[in-house]
Amino acid sequence: MHYYRYESAEVSCCYKYLMFSYNIVFWLAGAAFIAIGFWAWSEKGVLLDLTQVTRMHGFDPVWLVLVVGGVTFVLGFAGCVGALRENICLLRFFSGVIGFIFFLELTAAVLAIVFQEPLREWISEFFLANVKAYRDDIDLQNLIDSLQRLNHCCGAKDPNDWNLNVYFNCTKDNPSRERCGVPFSCCISDPAVRNSWSDSIYVKGCIAALEEWLPRNIYIVAGVFIVISLLQMVGIFLARTLIGDIEKVTFPY
Repeated sequence: MHYYRYESAEVSCCYKYLMFSYNIVFWLAGAAFIAIGFWAWSEKGVLLDLTQVTRMHGFDPVWLVLVVGGVTFVLGFAGCVGALRENICLLRFFSGVIGFIFFLELTAAVLAIVFQEPLREWISEFFLANVKAYRDDIDLQNLIDSLQRLNHCCGAKDPNDWNLNVYFNCTKDNPSRERCGVPFSCCISDPAVRNSWSDSIYVKGCIAALEEWLPRNIYIVAGVFIVISLLQMVGIFLARTLIGDIEKVTFPY
């Protein structure tokens, strides 16, 4: 009687631990983002009174940090545990969500090119809404100040947009000490001459400044998009390859 020994299929340790290493970074990064987000909220007292979030009329940047951190943490967790436990469901969830995010990125890029004018109007309205809420949230205030300072701009279309804010409004009955003014981030650092308004503050709107910035840095933007896309493709490839190996072991026929 002869006994035949068949070589059993095995899950590739290389792909398994590459997948784990790939995701552990994002898992830890997601946890760090979530921790930073909750720390920022605790500093503002939001955790003691969650209604502050709903009372705010502008955009709270902490929301973006928490959403990015949450998605990154969940995906990193699914990828790490799915690889270590050889769990097909978690790996499919990981590759499916990554693929969906990649599709959303491509869709957003195409829509931004096709509908440039509506997008410009939406960004302008969004910026104006946050100009009104400038003093409502310290993180929003810092974000707007950074945007204006880095791009040498003031307001969405021009400095007059700050008249929409109750603190800078130029009406006579406004008791604010900042009446008829603009945030410090609009001011030109140590101007040599101050003969006019344009010699003291930036008169270009931030929408126009961003439109000028994009063509100058198109290669950087494209490079960042390509790197992110490649990372996503690598994640999908590792997950799908690992799923194939697991299925060969589990269902050899």
